Amino acid sequence: MDRLQEIKDKIKNYDGEPLNFMEVCGTHTAAISENGIVNMLSPKIHLISGPGCPVCVTVTAVIDKLTELSLEDNTTVLTFGDLIRVKGSQMSLADARAKGGSVEMLYSPMDAIKLALKNKDRNYVFAAIGFETTTPVYSMVLEEAIKNDVKNLKLLTSLKTMPEVIRWVCKNTKNVDGFLAPGHVSAVTGSGLFEELSEETGLPFVVAGFEGAQLLTAVYALVGMKGHSGMKNLYKSVVTYEGNLEAQKAALKYFEPCDASWRGMGMIPGSGMRLRKEYEAYDAGSYGLDEDHMPKGCSCAKVLTGEISPDECPLFGKACTPEDAHGACMVSTEGSCYNYYISGRKRH
Repeated sequence: MDRLQEIKDKIKNYDGEPLNFMEVCGTHTAAISENGIVNMLSPKIHLISGPGCPVCVTVTAVIDKLTELSLEDNTTVLTFGDLIRVKGSQMSLADARAKGGSVEMLYSPMDAIKLALKNKDRNYVFAAIGFETTTPVYSMVLEEAIKNDVKNLKLLTSLKTMPEVIRWVCKNTKNVDGFLAPGHVSAVTGSGLFEELSEETGLPFVVAGFEGAQLLTAVYALVGMKGHSGMKNLYKSVVTYEGNLEAQKAALKYFEPCDASWRGMGMIPGSGMRLRKEYEAYDAGSYGLDEDHMPKGCSCAKVLTGEISPDECPLFGKACTPEDAHGACMVSTEGSCYNYYISGRKRH
């Protein structure tokens, strides 16, 4: 019997105490669905999708500001695809565009510089949404803007960091027995960050890649670590202990830590990044965007913290589908509701 088959057999036939493992990475959530990982697990092993999708944790005040800006004269909002359909308190960017607002979807962050240079008489606002993985990229955009003396491009930022939200989850929920640490974020922060979190929380962390075999091996490792703290890095081809020092340095050149508001979780101290004061001229009004108005009946807040599974939301698959999404978790392709829906997944 090869090693992978042995791992499959052991986690499929696990018959110990029930275990809940949370992934805090939207790409992991998508990969778990795409690879049918849940169907390979014992009914006593539950995977919970946590607050790892940047679009899903963006509060409605940010969406409202972006829609407002898109409707201003001579202003275009630039964003990536998923954010366009997320509803604010009144409308989404897609709704704003239907009302005459100017919204363009980007495929590369550097396209923002190209557009601003090509159309110097038009104002552009780039929706800078993300975690530690993308903050260095937005730093590169600013670097290019400054180098090319671009005056007509600003950022509206909603940048989050992982450590404090994981601490928040551990403090406010009691049903997590271990974490699948985020692969992309770990590549920037380093696995050492999750070793520190493990020591603080007493829970095991496993840094995992995104292939089916990698995810199964990570779950198997967490089962073996149940009841104990510790960190295992099973993604060493990409993730080092100290992380990408150049990316960390680039992020801190233009951004600094701040308190941040998370959808469904409220304000979490020290969990965000904002433009440093010397670069505030490039800010499009990001400060104070903390209000969050969940659509009526939407349970995204409980889904994002693992309190309920997506299919336990009363709107799931009825009033809320990918074609007509009410909550951000059903909009994003990295959202837990979206992935539950398209895979027919249920918490067993």
